[in-house]
Amino acid sequence: MSDENACGASCSGGCQDGASGTSAQTPAAASTVLGTITVEVQRYRPDTGAAPYLQQFEVPWGQDTSVLDALTWIKDNLDSSLAFRWSCQMAICGSCGFMLNGVPRLGCEHFVRDYAPGPLRVEPLENFAVERDLVVDLEPFMGKLAAVTPYLVPDPDVPLAGPGNLQTPEQMLAYHDYAMCINCLLCYSACPQVGLATDFLGPAAVTAAVRYNRDSRDHGDAVRLPILDSADGLWPCTFVGACSTACPKGVDPAAAIQQAKASVAASWAFEFVLPHHGADR
Repeated sequence: MSDENACGASCSGGCQDGASGTSAQTPAAASTVLGTITVEVQRYRPDTGAAPYLQQFEVPWGQDTSVLDALTWIKDNLDSSLAFRWSCQMAICGSCGFMLNGVPRLGCEHFVRDYAPGPLRVEPLENFAVERDLVVDLEPFMGKLAAVTPYLVPDPDVPLAGPGNLQTPEQMLAYHDYAMCINCLLCYSACPQVGLATDFLGPAAVTAAVRYNRDSRDHGDAVRLPILDSADGLWPCTFVGACSTACPKGVDPAAAIQQAKASVAASWAFEFVLPHHGADR
């Protein structure tokens, strides 16, 4: 999925909250069953007023059974009311992020065999409000992402179809790695600052801003600067680096945030030395 379409990925496709219909591959179909594992799934029904609790399921697994397969098997065979998100099953859409034994990971990318003999504990992503079972509220993140203008802002004096928007491979490499973000939000669950400062833009949103600021076709850095330089922008980051460790695509949002800090500091110096030019940015 291209980064231009990434902002809707985590909300699309299979938010499973009823009869499953078409579903991910079940463990039995995936491979020869090698054993069973106890899967502890956090359940939560806000309409009941009850606190979240862990429910245990015995799930058969094979060599190729992913955690997402195990959840789908539970839904298809044991409890159709289990709610969770999934879509592509290929670590592209970013929908199936969960806490697996306390670590933020994609359910489709990790295998049950790596958690045998168990138990395997599956919980919703940390640092997000839970809507139901494993489904978290993505609206606050969507607002943060929208705030950084996550799209190309063209030069009004350059025709969109003209040669002025052509790009060399070297120019593309300047932002390519940051464009690999799939907005899975594992970095938000891993980041201790997101848990402490809920209004912090966070790793993925700042990375999106850096991605477009480094794009030779973009002219929106002046629009993004006040957002990044705000109290809730990039400054709450203490460079722990947990976001980069959690990223399944090797995007390194921690580095993106430090680059953004350097760019903001450079803009301060630019305004101090050349105030008129700085005001025009």
